[in-house]
Amino acid sequence: MKIFVTGGAGYCGSLLIPKLLEMKHEVTVYDIMYFGNDFLPNDNTKLTLVSGDIRNAEKIEKHAQEHEIFISLACISNDASFELDENLSTSINMDAFEPMVVAAKSAGCGRFIFASSSSVYGVSDKKDVTEEHPLVPLTLYNKYKGLCEPILKKYTDDDFVGVTFRPATVCGYAPRLRLDLSVNILTNHAITNNKITVFGGSQLRPNLHVEDYCKTVILLMDAPVELIKDQIFNVGFQNMSIREIAEVVKRVVEEEFPEKAPIEIVTTQSDDNRSYHINSDKIKNVLGFEPSLSVEDAVRGLCEAFKNGKVPNSFDDDVYFNVKRLLRKQAL
Repeated sequence: MKIFVTGGAGYCGSLLIPKLLEMKHEVTVYDIMYFGNDFLPNDNTKLTLVSGDIRNAEKIEKHAQEHEIFISLACISNDASFELDENLSTSINMDAFEPMVVAAKSAGCGRFIFASSSSVYGVSDKKDVTEEHPLVPLTLYNKYKGLCEPILKKYTDDDFVGVTFRPATVCGYAPRLRLDLSVNILTNHAITNNKITVFGGSQLRPNLHVEDYCKTVILLMDAPVELIKDQIFNVGFQNMSIREIAEVVKRVVEEEFPEKAPIEIVTTQSDDNRSYHINSDKIKNVLGFEPSLSVEDAVRGLCEAFKNGKVPNSFDDDVYFNVKRLLRKQAL
């Protein structure tokens, strides 16, 4: 198939794109390239790179012609990045979405896969938050993710199938690595500083290995239309508190780097009170998919990457941190 991926040069895209190429698909990556693209298999003749802004719907429609699948990953990711420039982030995460959906449909794409976020649930004391749970966003980032979902549904029909997935907080190693996500942050601190700082600790967070994220996208590409049309799927594996994640990181890093033991865990206050447990039974019951990789698997994979020299300057290089890179781009 021919597949069009916005945000294909991001964290999840950097792992997804090589997998799609290995499956012999033709792939067009449409990305603003703030983090470069040298980590993608650029020598693959089935890969086309287009440097572009998702606010340019005309350009998207032009380059998405003759593609069967449209995968929407691009956005200003996470709350901290969003708050740097609210107007800019609103224009990208909210205002650009409807014109992009229209462009994908006009280009003849038959299936639109939207990466939303499980953070749309905000704070909930329910043990199992299903897709029917009210959306109680705490920030504009997760508010806009939730508002985009019905926009997609507005344009779907028999020839333009839309499906949304709400991934948990992603973790683990990918070629364009992010070290500003919970599990990855704590692992970087443990390996580099021999100390883990936990902000709060009691907040409950669902987690999803980046490998399982990619498996989800591929699953939604191939799933029968009648099973996914206008559907929303939670996708998460382990619901853990931040403190529990820190304990796993401490144990695994001490096993992988014995010379760093003991690794100290320091707890401090946090104003980030997002807390929720998501239930991912729907995607298991409907599509037979269940994530299989744990937080421990993610930490071990990160440790392996550090050992192999794949994560140089893990605190100083802004390529690992969305906020730092966006700040530098603004300053240029």
